[in-house]
Amino acid sequence: MEKPWLKSYPAGVPAEIDTSAYRSVSELLEDSFRENRERRAFLCMGQAITYGELDAMSVKLAAYFQQKGLKPGARVALMMPNVLQYPIAIAAVLRAGYVVVNVNPLYTPRELEHQLKDSGAEAIVILENFACTLEAVVKNTAIRHVVVAAMGDLMGLKGLLVNFVVRRVKKMVPEWSLPGSIRFNDALAEGGRGKLAPVTQKPDDVAFLQYTGGTTGVAKGATLTHRNVIANTLQSEVWLNPARKRRPDIDQFVSVVALPLYHIFALTVCGMLTIRTGGLGVLIPNPRDIAGTIKELQGIPINTFPAVNTLYNALLNHPDFDKLDFSKLIAANGGGMAVQEAVAKRWFAATGVPIVEGYGLSETSPCVTCNPVTATEYTGTIGLPLPSTEISIRDDDNNEVPLGQAGEICIRGPQVMAGYWNRPEETAKVMTADGFFRSGDVGVLDERGFVKIVDRKKDMILVSGFNVYPNEIEDVVAMLPGVFEVAAVGVKDQNSGEAVKLFIVRRDQSLTEADVMAFCKERLTGYKRPRMIEFRNDLPKSNVGKILRRELRDGAA
Repeated sequence: MEKPWLKSYPAGVPAEIDTSAYRSVSELLEDSFRENRERRAFLCMGQAITYGELDAMSVKLAAYFQQKGLKPGARVALMMPNVLQYPIAIAAVLRAGYVVVNVNPLYTPRELEHQLKDSGAEAIVILENFACTLEAVVKNTAIRHVVVAAMGDLMGLKGLLVNFVVRRVKKMVPEWSLPGSIRFNDALAEGGRGKLAPVTQKPDDVAFLQYTGGTTGVAKGATLTHRNVIANTLQSEVWLNPARKRRPDIDQFVSVVALPLYHIFALTVCGMLTIRTGGLGVLIPNPRDIAGTIKELQGIPINTFPAVNTLYNALLNHPDFDKLDFSKLIAANGGGMAVQEAVAKRWFAATGVPIVEGYGLSETSPCVTCNPVTATEYTGTIGLPLPSTEISIRDDDNNEVPLGQAGEICIRGPQVMAGYWNRPEETAKVMTADGFFRSGDVGVLDERGFVKIVDRKKDMILVSGFNVYPNEIEDVVAMLPGVFEVAAVGVKDQNSGEAVKLFIVRRDQSLTEADVMAFCKERLTGYKRPRMIEFRNDLPKSNVGKILRRELRDGAA
């Protein structure tokens, strides 16, 4: 198979990575804990833990779970925002020989029950703020062991104040009752009285169940093995290296962890990569609070900033944005959704560092492609396939299409999941006979090896037989100065089958429908122009900030 992308790789980036250095993610973590004992590993609300403390506390929590009699391969759910307990719990679950099931803490009881039952989780570590959600459904699940964390657990005396404010002043902890549950610090103490029994893990053992597809139907668990996660961590590391090597003056790289760690992008690029490289991760528990996020980051020399388009946009539009120190920024990674050109240009003007857009899915641990970190301008593409990754653009009959022609993006590489948890039929639908994963995204591969996403198959709008891709419309409309956010969806139309409808959040309240129509008339051919425009105060988003077109489409139908 031709690999046109290799000739576009930055100097020093290898064509392949070697995953054989580690048999398990646990080994990768322990290697870093040994090498970086004295360094700070994670910082949250002004409180840090070192790699040595991360090592010691995760051993205690791992021993606690083993003492409860959980068998190797048991699933343990983690339901927390970005707090210090999260990396400790991930390391503990893996080191004890279990499988991490990441759970969105904002889930409704219905969504939580589905995920706990589907995964067969027997234990959970949960922040008390969300314990009432678990209380509503726990009796319908296999959960037998509940560890309840509080915001201030690991903050010493300051933690008492933090917990008082969170519980009593801000009233962020609804009443809950979970008989038999144990507090996080008590579980550490109990585990510390015993010993962690060594476990043997193999590269093909399951490490994470990463739930996905909630926006396309029933949520399925992408089964990620130790090899999958090790591979993607090492792929991400070698891809970032050219930018790191340009700054030999930086002793420890500081990464902003604003994306939630339960999301695969943050888990690998913020969590695993930070630990692998001995970096410092700055945890942001609530990235939707833009003022609070900026306050947390003030005075911190930021080196890497993985985020989604909506977060970059919100930061740029905040009056305190210029209080942040980007003088040592080496890379801003954009993923999760398309990075809009208007946002990318403003970010570059403000920081001098481009947003390096990449692409991935829960099923690919997640990183598949990324623009070179040496790029200096917005490319409008999702970049090049990472080392050891193959991209094949295929038609509906699974035939590879010529370069430059649109088709489904299919992916093969060591980061591709083992399949959907207990769903062989669903797995069969997305895996080809020659081992490629069918992404459901429509894209084009050019002669330099760069991939451009045209759109999701299911988001495509069919206007009088012409394919219209929402990303293109949104990119154009986002250039209009009075627009803050925009989403394009297809709605039924008796004349053309479907028509384009825009949902817009205004930056400038004087912006009118006529202004938008005139702007689009200049920049879009007839069938691509919106027929309807609805102004909104906000747009529905997933918890990583991705605009949910489907919700808008269902509401507009």
